[in-house]
Amino acid sequence: MEERPKLTERQQQILDLVQSAIARTGAPPTRAEIAAELGFRSPNAAEEHLQALARKGVIELVGGTSRGIRLQPAMLRALNQTRGKQFSLPLPSLSQLTLPLVGRVAAGSPILAQEHIDQTYVVEASMFARKPDYLLRVRGMSMRDAGIMDGDLLAVQKAKDAKNGQIVVARLGDDVTVKRFKRVRGHIELLPENPEFEPIIVTGDEPFELEGLAVGLIRNTMLM
Repeated sequence: MEERPKLTERQQQILDLVQSAIARTGAPPTRAEIAAELGFRSPNAAEEHLQALARKGVIELVGGTSRGIRLQPAMLRALNQTRGKQFSLPLPSLSQLTLPLVGRVAAGSPILAQEHIDQTYVVEASMFARKPDYLLRVRGMSMRDAGIMDGDLLAVQKAKDAKNGQIVVARLGDDVTVKRFKRVRGHIELLPENPEFEPIIVTGDEPFELEGLAVGLIRNTMLM
């Protein structure tokens, strides 16, 4: 049986904040956002609590990015069981999901067409805030500062609409891209999380389709 890590009240608040941000937007908060939400004088205070959570095995900190916070599924299961709630809200009675990994997507064809499926993986349902429908391998570093790196597997829930600030999978003509969504009057902006990349502006006369919402992120080492 997994042992429940002992957290201070402040550490629990930060863990809840990280979970909430991932469930809402698909990405963890920055240190500055944690500090602002909890009334810390500087992001350094948030960093100290995050380091403590990492030492207790609840999260993993990824260097080189302001949103480099990953939830550890084994510890989350122990926490959720003790606190009487499930983090995998859509499937509280199931412990595993079988998800297809989507490879290159042909222009104009459904993203989950059989010819696009490279393989399938069995993953823990407790890793996700909402049930994903498929995995998409991230290519490039345009979302680096959201903690999404080249080669990561993004868990995606199919959707045709998104709220401002959510991380989405979008189709632009022949390409499928992962970006932060922003709808403004007259057009849509797909925003990178890396200053080396420019935003993508989508107007009404351009081919655009929303494929889904990011609901989690995993790496090959975490897959069964």
